[in-house]
Amino acid sequence: MAISGLHIALAALFGGILARVIQLLLPVRCIGSLFPLLMGWLAAMIYVWLAGANPPAVRAAIALTLWLLLRLFGISCSTWQVWLWGLTLILLSEPLAVLSDSFWLSCLAVFSLICWYHWVPISARFRVGWAGVVIRWFHLQFGMMLLLMPLQISLFHGVSLFSIPANLWSVPLISLLTVPCVLLALAFMLLPTMAGVFWVMAAMSLTVVLLPLNQLRAGWLHTGTTSVALGYSGWLAILIWRFQWWRSYPIGVMVLCVNLALFSHRRDEYRWRVDMLDIGHGLAVVIEREGKAIIFDTGNRWSTGSMAATVILPYLRWRGITVEQIILSHDHQDHTGGLAEIQAMFPQASLRAPFPVAGTVNSLPCKQGVDWQWQGLDFEVLWPKTQVTHAQNDDSCVIRIDDGKYSLLLTGDLETQGELQLVRHSRARLASTVLQVPHHGSNTSSTAPFLRAVKPELAFASAARYNQWRLPTKKVIKRYQKNNILWRDTSVSGQISIYFHSDNWQAKGYREQLTPRWYHQRFGVGGHNE
Repeated sequence: MAISGLHIALAALFGGILARVIQLLLPVRCIGSLFPLLMGWLAAMIYVWLAGANPPAVRAAIALTLWLLLRLFGISCSTWQVWLWGLTLILLSEPLAVLSDSFWLSCLAVFSLICWYHWVPISARFRVGWAGVVIRWFHLQFGMMLLLMPLQISLFHGVSLFSIPANLWSVPLISLLTVPCVLLALAFMLLPTMAGVFWVMAAMSLTVVLLPLNQLRAGWLHTGTTSVALGYSGWLAILIWRFQWWRSYPIGVMVLCVNLALFSHRRDEYRWRVDMLDIGHGLAVVIEREGKAIIFDTGNRWSTGSMAATVILPYLRWRGITVEQIILSHDHQDHTGGLAEIQAMFPQASLRAPFPVAGTVNSLPCKQGVDWQWQGLDFEVLWPKTQVTHAQNDDSCVIRIDDGKYSLLLTGDLETQGELQLVRHSRARLASTVLQVPHHGSNTSSTAPFLRAVKPELAFASAARYNQWRLPTKKVIKRYQKNNILWRDTSVSGQISIYFHSDNWQAKGYREQLTPRWYHQRFGVGGHNE
């Protein structure tokens, strides 16, 4: 449960009411507005401190302090001026807040509310009575959902279909029951019995709040990359209606709407692409063409989850990709850990492996001599020679993918012996444009004869940042550089995406090209795992 500005405002209200009660015991000449304001502010600050002074709570406290100062000094400002002053004070107190998603959610939520109430004001007849309260609440929630949709899709890759009923249920109950009970429990800390009663009431109120919310989890709608453009349609519709652009510039509005629709259905400019996902120690490579994909390895898993659930599946949903085949290079958990989750989401996907997979009856073989075509790409298995019971590193399924001009060699965790045998038996078929670095760039792989046989232009490795094995090793990286091979690894670049066009190819790292934020270059990682 997050500490929001509403909770802090309620704490200030509680402090103000308490001050008013105290004033009832004082002479009339001692009663004024200053004492309740200061008591409310003090109560809010105490609440922020008790909440751990997390950045969102501190930002709300700064905004409350600004409002108090404007009130005390009688300064009259427009809503926009107050918002800009608050933004300025927050950034002065915490300059790196611009790197936080919560900062943008907070400031853009307030910005959206100001725009909503200025551009789509509610009628005066809905400002009285209980019906008016409900209508105003719906008006507020609908505006927030509509105007925050672009940011929500960009950050969370989805939208909640039940956000309005969820907020209609939870916000009033938390505001009127949970937070007051918590504040009363804190106020009666010197009376443990009374404080305990209020703590129990607060816990019971949360149970009541969360009970129906658990049933609304299915209302989360995963969105794809094209939905970002559609997310702005709410803003566009309001601007067109509010400023009557549909009357002043009808042709311009039509062109704008058509462009938005075309952007949402734009075709990819590349022929096919390969994405090495940033999953820490392990491997997950997505070969994609025209919305369909083959996954080479499925990442690691642990007792409470897997990389498939946290990285691979969200990526596939975001890209709107359908997986048609899963390939497991060998029988190690950091390569097979996400199989169950991916199969559950794509039950129609075939499975290929150099070993028998537990729980799977009809897996396809991955051994030397097997080849097939998929989406116009030629797949050829170069290693191992035969299927094995337990595929170790040197039994990794090595596959060469060719589009007729450019090629990719996937090697799994192949080590020295496997590389040398592969060179001995299949040297003529190893040459490739791009090489997936064997065994995460360890000293037991990437031998000089193997690199001379493959002759790649680019090598890319999957490795966790600050991993305990310090992979990729400095020695291996220098070996690639000595052979004039461009090097990329996920420990520095994050996700690595390679785009194959008809006459060229491009490699882009998440940190450097896909999201080239200025702070990616100024802060954080600066080299390899040395």
